[in-house]
Amino acid sequence: MPDNNLPPSLELPVSDRIRQRIRAAQQRFHANDNISAFIEPGELDELLTEVEGKLKGVLESLVIDTTSDHNTQDTARRVAKMYLNEVFRGRYVPQPPVTEFPNAERLNELMIVGPITVRSACSHHLCPIMGKLWIGLMPNEHSNLIGLSKYARLAEWIMSRPQIQEEAITQVANLLMDKVSPDGLSVVMEADHFCMHWRGVKDSQTKMINSVMRGSFLKDASLRREFLSLIKLNP
Repeated sequence: MPDNNLPPSLELPVSDRIRQRIRAAQQRFHANDNISAFIEPGELDELLTEVEGKLKGVLESLVIDTTSDHNTQDTARRVAKMYLNEVFRGRYVPQPPVTEFPNAERLNELMIVGPITVRSACSHHLCPIMGKLWIGLMPNEHSNLIGLSKYARLAEWIMSRPQIQEEAITQVANLLMDKVSPDGLSVVMEADHFCMHWRGVKDSQTKMINSVMRGSFLKDASLRREFLSLIKLNP
């Protein structure tokens, strides 16, 4: 029975409380959005417990015995922790801190970071997306330079959400343009999609490669070819 001494909002499941805050702010909460600003301290633990309960219901509806089957007794808890703390972590935690340095030497030559190993999940079937990411930058004297490891951390934060590959690398590009302010930016991703491996056509060979070009990479074909040749993908 509900505790009548609690404020009405605290009687709601934590997911409803978070959802109410997002809607009150007139923000969206699509699968690939970060909603950390609307989660209060302690609520992620509550959310984990709520998700665990819902997953138990899913397993029951799949007619899986989670009582006597030792392999699935704790599956709902494990999957809930995996989603919230790992696979979809980029939805629920703030952007990792990134130290920015001025471009004191006025570097203005092509910089390439990669391949960065990335892991995500398709928002259509929640199947894994496993791949590699390359980032090309043309800095200018006003650019903010960030540490090498920070590119990987920012990419992981974006990728740890359910989404489609095309939108994922657009988000990476938008974030880096904002952080670095280069003259040009290129992001290329090559990935295996397990929704192709596990279901449908069951094709284990097909990969998806896509790119986002900004600024000088979009305007300068020779720069674009140089970048693609250096990462050993066909221009």
